[in-house]
Amino acid sequence: MGESGVPTEAPHGVSSNGGTATANGSESGETTKVGLSSLWKGNSVFDAWLIAAAGQIGFVLVTMPYTMSQMGYAWGIAASVLYGLIGAWGVYLLVWLYLEFKSRIALQGKVRPENYIIQYHEVIGGLTGRWGRKITYFFIILTLFMVAIIHLVATSSNLYYANPRLNKREWTYIVGGVSFLAVLVPDFGHFRSGAFIGVITTTITSIYLLVAALSFGQRPGVKHTGANDKVEFFTGVANILSTYGGHGITIEILETMKRPSAYKYVNLAVFFYALLVTIPSSVAVYWSAGDILLKQSNAFSVLPRGGWQTLAIATIIAHQAMGFILFTHPIFLVCEKAAGVHTRRFFLRVLCRIPVVAIMFFFALAVPFFGPINSLLGSFGVAIGMYLIPAIAFLVTYRTKSARENSPVKPPWFLPTWSLVFVANVVVILWTLVVGVGLGGWAGISNLIRQIHTFGFFDKCFQCPPKPK
Repeated sequence: MGESGVPTEAPHGVSSNGGTATANGSESGETTKVGLSSLWKGNSVFDAWLIAAAGQIGFVLVTMPYTMSQMGYAWGIAASVLYGLIGAWGVYLLVWLYLEFKSRIALQGKVRPENYIIQYHEVIGGLTGRWGRKITYFFIILTLFMVAIIHLVATSSNLYYANPRLNKREWTYIVGGVSFLAVLVPDFGHFRSGAFIGVITTTITSIYLLVAALSFGQRPGVKHTGANDKVEFFTGVANILSTYGGHGITIEILETMKRPSAYKYVNLAVFFYALLVTIPSSVAVYWSAGDILLKQSNAFSVLPRGGWQTLAIATIIAHQAMGFILFTHPIFLVCEKAAGVHTRRFFLRVLCRIPVVAIMFFFALAVPFFGPINSLLGSFGVAIGMYLIPAIAFLVTYRTKSARENSPVKPPWFLPTWSLVFVANVVVILWTLVVGVGLGGWAGISNLIRQIHTFGFFDKCFQCPPKPK
């Protein structure tokens, strides 16, 4: 096992799909298997785009209008573009660091076991040392763990809007039970259909929000105060930072691709898709509802109920289910490696994954007020794990002239020198520290204090309207 923690000896007689290689088999049978498996298996550039796009937006699609009400039209759109670009740059760096890590392993003559999946913290640890690995491990796993729990809470909340006859805790029981199915997805290479569903359902929900808001029109006396409160404003900034910080699963996506180097361009397409599904719908809902959104953070609550809304809720729930699978997968891999079953039979891996989902299920029941702490997650977990660590790791990795000369990737055309690349990283680091961690953290804590009186452990229906007597 190398310094990065990645095993370096490959088992013999194991094929790429985890079984033993065989020379016999029916050609027609193999063709049929390939045809059917192509529905869920894929490692192309398009598959990578599907997975990244499915994991980029998530539950924040229905809270983006709330964020727009916190910041106003101009600042909300500007922040979305800015953090989308910073997020795309972070992914670009991760691809660069991943290729550097793979290059160094190859030069050292190290060979991984079949089916071993390299992860974010292993790449950073292999390039920066033991402490880089530990810090990355802490922030990435903690962030993904909390994001997965928020997916469960958000799904239960959306189901409540579709059918309030059950309270949110009762919906959480149902959602939590279904969430155990996530343990059955082997890896991202077997998630083509799931990622496709995630993208399609996100698109449908976005279209519904746009059309419903425009059809409903503006409420009488609607007001658009915008950036009127500093706490609300920087809370909104932190929420947008979280929206475009979904690249904690980047390394696992790269591990499924035939050509990982192409992913830096894939993520640019993901960035444009994310803008397309978030900005028009959030602007339209804010235009329709105005400052009411400051008290009703879920867009469904300010739009007319009916069959179309029920359909939209169903689609966003399907998307959240796919997102839950995506964000739990790196945690599953960590637990498999800790238990020593990562490259063994799949049923052993499933047994290792079940307790992880059970713990998430418990926290979703116990702490239903995860929504209000989402901005804290963005300010600390996402800002550090997804924005700061790639930039800092890049500076450490290429601090020497020899490292820069031997880099498998050269500076891009838009930053043609190493000096410009370093300057860009320093700007990202300073901006994220001051605005993301500093001001965003202050706003998140202040917002938490404002709402803490509403919190209740194992609350049956957190922030539900009182039932008529």
